[in-house]
Amino acid sequence: MLGVLSRFSGILTGVLFLGFLGQYSGEAAAADPVPAKDWITLFNGKNLDGWTVKIQGHEAGDNFANTFLVEDGILKVSYKGYKEFSGKFGHLFYKDSFSHYLLRVEYRFVGDQVKGGPGWATRNSGVMFHCQSPQSMGKDQDFPVSIEAQFLGGLGKGERPTGNVCTPGTNVIMKESLVKAHCTNSKSKTYNGDQWVTAELEVRGSGKVRQIINGETVLEYEQCQLDPKDKNAAKLIKDGKLLIEGGYIALQAESHPVEFRKVEIRILSK
Repeated sequence: MLGVLSRFSGILTGVLFLGFLGQYSGEAAAADPVPAKDWITLFNGKNLDGWTVKIQGHEAGDNFANTFLVEDGILKVSYKGYKEFSGKFGHLFYKDSFSHYLLRVEYRFVGDQVKGGPGWATRNSGVMFHCQSPQSMGKDQDFPVSIEAQFLGGLGKGERPTGNVCTPGTNVIMKESLVKAHCTNSKSKTYNGDQWVTAELEVRGSGKVRQIINGETVLEYEQCQLDPKDKNAAKLIKDGKLLIEGGYIALQAESHPVEFRKVEIRILSK
């Protein structure tokens, strides 16, 4: 009799354990329902195939002074062909638009800022997402209507976080409030010198956005939307809809040399 009870107890314990595992697996799936997908390389390490340059004062496709170039497997923002900056803010757009994805970029700042670059743009770059297309930008438009995951390099003294968010022609919701400030700082560390930094961006359409620096989540926000008060954004509003479901991805050139050695994306299910 004791043997039977012992066997029954063992079976019951096994059933309960399996039930627990099933419940745990279900909770894990609910928390992260996205199946693993392979990374897609956007920068091939050889050339700018698949990318379009847009520089202020120039038509889309005109890579003025070879601002964006590839050398030794690195995508570089270079000002060797400039006498001075003259407000020529530049962006390099990937050919496809995206909505739900995880983007990974490895970047570093190098050298000195070109003559005439604004002080705030020293060791300053970023990746723009939810962008309008380069062809839809005005010739003299400085920044695309987009959300910017801003990259900042340390200046050798004081704190200067990276992975901030800036909003040219847009707004975001943070902690249930509409944020109208142009830039909002993250809680990241300061990265001085010419070290490589890995920035990841988790984008869920018009839903949540998570910015990650070197594996640490440093900023979260949601409901990226067009700003009806911005003249460039106003042109993009259709049927009164402000929320942005997706758009193009662009790397930034703001007067300080910067290098990118990896740009890749993993598509997420909606």
